[in-house]
Amino acid sequence: QVQLVESGGGLVQTGGSLRFSCAASGRTFSSYAMGWFRQAPGKEREFVAAISWSGGTTAYADSVKGRFTIARDNAKNTMYLQMNSLKPEDTAVYYCALRNTNVNVVLRASQFYDYWGQGTQVTVSS
Repeated sequence: QVQLVESGGGLVQTGGSLRFSCAASGRTFSSYAMGWFRQAPGKEREFVAAISWSGGTTAYADSVKGRFTIARDNAKNTMYLQMNSLKPEDTAVYYCALRNTNVNVVLRASQFYDYWGQGTQVTVSS
């Protein structure tokens, strides 16, 4: 089993910033892809950002491109999401996800991920 522990959510005003981290532990492969998703009330879970094992390839949803930055530190088994210029529409529960894979790929679709964090709330006030 793999455990993912998220931290860094909270309440912020429009235009503010937050930084998430997601620490992986347990039976991870020597390489794994990771991503961030979010779910707003009454909406389906949606893709936010993803990063390959090497960190050399990233992908972002159009709605966050230019404002959010995904990164990872494999020595610490930790992934990060820096969120700047936050908007009220960014309000959601954010989840990190992991898939054990030996392929250095970016995964946008939630169904490709095997493990999920507990979710952390972000509320952006106007």
